[in-house]
Amino acid sequence: MSQPGLEELTPVNPRTTSEIIADRLRGQIVSGAFAPGSRMIEPQLATRLGVSRGPVREALQRLVQEGLLTNIPNRGVFVVELDAADIRDIYTARRAIEREAATQLHRSKSQAHLDRLAAVVDEMRSLAGQGDSRLVAEQDLAFHSALVDAAESPRLSRMFTTLLAETRICLGSLMDFYPEQHLLVAEHQQLVALLQGEDEQALLDAVNAHLDSAVRDLTRADES
Repeated sequence: MSQPGLEELTPVNPRTTSEIIADRLRGQIVSGAFAPGSRMIEPQLATRLGVSRGPVREALQRLVQEGLLTNIPNRGVFVVELDAADIRDIYTARRAIEREAATQLHRSKSQAHLDRLAAVVDEMRSLAGQGDSRLVAEQDLAFHSALVDAAESPRLSRMFTTLLAETRICLGSLMDFYPEQHLLVAEHQQLVALLQGEDEQALLDAVNAHLDSAVRDLTRADES
């Protein structure tokens, strides 16, 4: 027999205040609302969010651990500024994850995951016709997220989430150097076709070429 009153209880949201704050700040950082180099002032954030400073401090520490913020002794916490070396490092890690994910999907030929990738490319093609680079860029990232998710590895997906956030920080400086949208669509169409095909090495070569192209564009933006 259950204890009286238990049936009146409902599950609580397991997320802490600091996690909710971290999510909000992460979204503002990756959207560019907090520009690279911006100082994150704890009292101001706490006042704006209507919370005490403790959860804000925990949220900032979480984002420092994720690499989105940097803590400079005696100066404060700032939105990270990524240089060409950082960009190359991010894409080195992305390459390792995405090549493995592509290999797994190529071998499994999961139709559900292949259909998801094809749908993202269709949406990318539709948006490219509207000429909005930022919306196309979001679909670009959605494609790569779906590719990693197709590996069905929670650890790969968690690692990729952090890399994706760092990639989004780069996109603000990339927009003026973003590839022609129809070429970007064609690259992703090729990746889907190779995932459906039989030549695994050709697929991995295409993944390498696609990521190498992104590094060239991003570092060109950083060095301009």
